[in-house]
Formats: sequence, structure tokens, C-alpha cells
Amino acid sequence: MAEYKSKILIIGSGPAGYTAGIYAARAGLSATIVSGPQPGGQLTITTDVENFPGFPTPVAGTQLMEDMRQQALKLGVEIVEDRITEVDFKRRPFECNSENHNLFVGDTVIIATGASARWLGLPSEEKFRGFGVSGCATCDGFFYRGRDVAVVGGGNTAVEEAIYLTNFANSVTLIHRRDSLRADKIMQERLMNNRKINVEWDSVVEEVVGTENPLGVTGVKVKNVKTDAVKELPVEGLFIAIGHHPNTDIFKGQIDMDPEGYIITKPDSCQTSVEGVFAAGDVQSGKFRQAVIAAGNGCHASLEAERYIAALNDENAASAPFPTDKRKAEVQLRPFVLSETV
Repeated sequence: MAEYKSKILIIGSGPAGYTAGIYAARAGLSATIVSGPQPGGQLTITTDVENFPGFPTPVAGTQLMEDMRQQALKLGVEIVEDRITEVDFKRRPFECNSENHNLFVGDTVIIATGASARWLGLPSEEKFRGFGVSGCATCDGFFYRGRDVAVVGGGNTAVEEAIYLTNFANSVTLIHRRDSLRADKIMQERLMNNRKINVEWDSVVEEVVGTENPLGVTGVKVKNVKTDAVKELPVEGLFIAIGHHPNTDIFKGQIDMDPEGYIITKPDSCQTSVEGVFAAGDVQSGKFRQAVIAAGNGCHASLEAERYIAALNDENAASAPFPTDKRKAEVQLRPFVLSETV
């Protein structure tokens, strides 16, 4: 068992976590990042990233996260490959225990554990993930220009992604297991009025099919839940839009969350319900789930943590006992005399 102490303890190593560490180090504060079960976060399962500023040509998600990691290390951030399993935000400084039986102590904590996409759970889905199967139309839709794609889901997210994909795809098929959508009425109207979109009602995905070398999707087998009839849809991309869940289970009972498990922060702030504990990235809001937004949140959280530490230092200095040493007291109490030079 090892003990790690730092001014800023960062839980999670996606764009928010790495950016928070970089800004902490730049401020001259010791920072420790606990990488979590998926070092680099969701971007590590993304093939090419084209919408992150500063890269005129597409960059692999894994490479982008490795570059962030190396930048953090170069600035002196300590990165530990471990997973936090228990937190205690009632103690000061804050204490967190890990899977590897390590103890992490921080004057402040930045939670950047992100959110995970809900998947169908099919072996074929996992096989083609990143090679035709995606959980983010905004991230990957551009790569399917002029192609036929499918979206799984029936809520607002699925409908929004289906509509968004029509900007690039030749056609979009929405696959939904029921005979009606859960999305808002206005979103349903937009979907039905879009000529590029077709809906497969009462249907579920049975299997994703494709090529082996190179890996690539060529179609999906769907089953009608009422008739048991199975057919194959010829598509080159499959987008899973059945929701996300924030990775916040270990923080339940420690900080305030909304009904879906996203961490509640103060308006225009990353401050949680516990002073000194901040949240950044997808764990704070599941609305857009974009790397550049998460990175910005990481910067914001780190700057707030820096100010919190500075205020804490000021309080400690103000409450420090007056010097009792006679010589020091005489120096401090010596009257100020103006110089007599003309």
C-alpha cells in the first residue's frame, strides 16, 4: 500500500482530467491523476478525431490522449494507473482508497470520471466498435458521407443523432424496439418529415455483420419482436443511441447528483455541493459529450481549485498564532521611522 499526497487530486484521465492536471502543474501545484479503468477515457475507442482544435489532419483518439498524457507528465503531473473505489469527502484533506489498496489524499479533488455509453451487449457489436459501430454521431458522422447508416434507439438522443446524420449519410434507418418513439413531439415531427430517414418499428439488432480484413460493417441483422422475422439491412455504420450513464457510483451519498446520476454543480461553476470538490467533463453534464468541452471544463475546475487552495492558505495564515518568541516580536513591533535624508 502506498500513499499519494497532492494539492489537487484528479480522478479520471480523459480530456477533462488531463487538462485539469496540466493547468494545476502550470500553477505550481502538485497534482495526481488516478487514471481509472479506462486510461484516456472514451476517446481511446474512437478511431479518428477531426473536430479537436489544432489538428489540421485527423488524429487517432488514442494518439490525442497519449499526447495529453505526455504533456501532463512533462509538466510534472503524477499519473497513477489505478482505480478509485471509495471516497471520503467528510475528511479534510480528502481521502480516497483504490483498487490496488493505495491511499490518495488531496487538499482538493476534481472528479473527471466521465460517462459511458450504454451498448447492446452483442459480441459482434463489440467486435466492430470503432470500425463501423459508434456511440457518437457528432464524433463520427462525418466519416459516413454518402453512405447508408443505422441508428438504434427511440429517445431524444437517437432522434437527434438520426437527424444529424442526414447531413452526411445517404440514408438513415432508425431501429426501435417499440411501435412509438419516446422522443419529444417536435423531434418526432422533424424525423418523420425527413426524406432520408426510414424507421424499422418493433425491431431489435440481432447481429452486426461485416468484413474481417480490414474490419468494417456491411450490414445489421434486425429481428421484428412481434413476428420474429429477421432481415439484414445493408448499412456501413451503426450508431448506438440508447443513452449514457455517468461513472459516479462511488460518489453516491458524498455529493449531490441529479436523478440520472450526473453531478450537480453551482451555476457557471465546477464546484459541487462539497467545498473543495469539483466536477468536470461528461460527469457534470451529459448534454454534448465533446472532448473540447470536457477539456475546457477541466481547465475551469483546475482554476477554481487553485483559487480555493489560495483562499485556504490565506485563512490558515490569518489564523496562525502571533509569534511568542521575544526577538521576533520585537522585530515585528519595531516602530516605522521615516528616513531623514533630504
